[in-house]
Amino acid sequence: MSESLQSSIQEITPSEWELMRIVWTKGKLYSRELIDLLQAKRSWSDSTIKTLLRRLVKKGLLTTEKQDRRFLYTATISESDAMNGSAEQLFDHLCAMKKGATLLNLVEHVTLTQTDIEKLQAALSEKAKTAPKEVSCDCLPNGEQCES
Repeated sequence: MSESLQSSIQEITPSEWELMRIVWTKGKLYSRELIDLLQAKRSWSDSTIKTLLRRLVKKGLLTTEKQDRRFLYTATISESDAMNGSAEQLFDHLCAMKKGATLLNLVEHVTLTQTDIEKLQAALSEKAKTAPKEVSCDCLPNGEQCES
């Protein structure tokens, strides 16, 4: 993923995420269809949604193609790449020794399918083969440790 797209993912607002989720679900869609779908979920005005669309095009996350007098929007990044990029950026800001506890909290609070759980168990089993006994804090310089 390009650095500019990675940077744009950092800047996606909650409202823009909501719009992008519709684009990812539908693939390509015209602005009117997108406006109608968003207005079925939120009481946003046409102009608010058009502003969000312009911002996402400017950020490089959507492309637009004019067809007759309509605009067709397409995502330039996959949903999984955007979600993974966003999660990785968040975890880059966390204390190294607390990332595991944060992941555990997510697993406990997110609805997962049986398949998701099987894949997680397999990934954890593989990761356990080379996992250290403990992870050092990376918050402070010179190897100082933070509170657990």
